[in-house]
Amino acid sequence: MNENVTVAGGVLDEKELQNYIQHVCEKHPGRHIKSMEVELDGEYVNLKYELEPVPFDRIRRITGYLVGGTDRWNDAKLAELNDRVVHGMGRSFT
Repeated sequence: MNENVTVAGGVLDEKELQNYIQHVCEKHPGRHIKSMEVELDGEYVNLKYELEPVPFDRIRRITGYLVGGTDRWNDAKLAELNDRVVHGMGRSFT
């Protein structure tokens, strides 16, 4: 992880650097740090970091249910999906 962390404006020992990394991880549980800059400014420390993007599932409404996909549906629910009538607008508003 430390290869993505840079320190500017001074030198930090390894323990203090690990504390700043831990602080960011605790602030954003379940997220991973993509890159981080620790900027030393006298008695102050500025943390600049970028987190890895979070993957997400697309959620759709199908036959009255909010789902990410139909891969876990049973045969009856898949049959209901196949029997569904798709409704359109039927007229143009141009």
